[in-house]
Amino acid sequence: MSSTAPQVAAAETGAMLRALELAGLGVRGANPLVGAVLLAPDGTVLGEGYHRGAGTPHAEPAALADARARGHDPRGATMVVTLEPCNHTGRTGPCSEALLDAGVARVVFAAEDVNGSASGGARRLRAAGVEAVGGVGREASLELNERWSVSVAERRPFVTLKSAQSLDGRVAAVDGTSQWITGAEARADGHRLRAIADAVLVGSGTVRDDDPRLTVRAGAAAPVSGMALRVAMGLTPVPDGAAIRGEGFIHLPTRDVGAALDQLVERGVRHLLVEGGPRIAGAFLRAGVVDELVSYVAPLVLGEGAPAFPGLGIATLAAAPRWVLDDAGGPAVQRLGTDVRLHLRPPPGAPAASHH
Repeated sequence: MSSTAPQVAAAETGAMLRALELAGLGVRGANPLVGAVLLAPDGTVLGEGYHRGAGTPHAEPAALADARARGHDPRGATMVVTLEPCNHTGRTGPCSEALLDAGVARVVFAAEDVNGSASGGARRLRAAGVEAVGGVGREASLELNERWSVSVAERRPFVTLKSAQSLDGRVAAVDGTSQWITGAEARADGHRLRAIADAVLVGSGTVRDDDPRLTVRAGAAAPVSGMALRVAMGLTPVPDGAAIRGEGFIHLPTRDVGAALDQLVERGVRHLLVEGGPRIAGAFLRAGVVDELVSYVAPLVLGEGAPAFPGLGIATLAAAPRWVLDDAGGPAVQRLGTDVRLHLRPPPGAPAASHH
């Protein structure tokens, strides 16, 4: 063994820790969180990168681009990445081919890719003579992307549930008024969520009562061009003149969460933002398909009115799942004007969906 081998091994371990840190800067959604660090043969860092969202360069090409921008040649280098390099062409090209084209000699990855259409990158690299080693930092990578892996295994979109509520968990007053519980900054952040989703869903009753447009406000920058589909779910008819109608509108006349998700994934939806109302939010939570929860809490108390998440069937405190604060994409707890934004994910090992 070379005298530099222990130093290089230590450098790879340190690089994986950094890659995991970088991965956490990305946004949750259609794609897993992935970070990458490119190392020279002696273990020095040449470049780093992470996946910033659907349609943007994957972590490996981002790290290669960073290395070239720093004036480094990636030939003969080692790519340390938190997920097995993908082997398919989607909105971007295969990372396995990008690594081969760059002349990378070795790839160290944490976890294998569970997405069948994208898997096989390590096999492709090995077939071309590149050393590919998996398992370094695997558990941390799996935990980071646990809910994304669940959605892939269940062949459904990754589901983000958004709520805007009072301190006592109400989304509307007794008379039905709900605009606006939260302030302008929180509403602007909600438009940012719409901008990164493939589809935005509300109940058809909410369409009747509130007549939302579900469009993205100008300035809510999306990582990829294109407008999210606007989806009304439920048996209530959608009026001909409803603001939600127009190109990109879909009505799913069902109360079955599983059936709705099946129809959406058939239309190519990989990231769904559920905006409510309360019955829809409760239905998605009961089905066990909510992968992240973004809740905007306003400093007011209503006392009565519509609860944010009704009908969950939780009879005792011990039966209530305790969600986990999630720092991916930014602070888990964030002040927005006079409101507080909470970013949460289900506890590790939460039961899979029961809708199929």
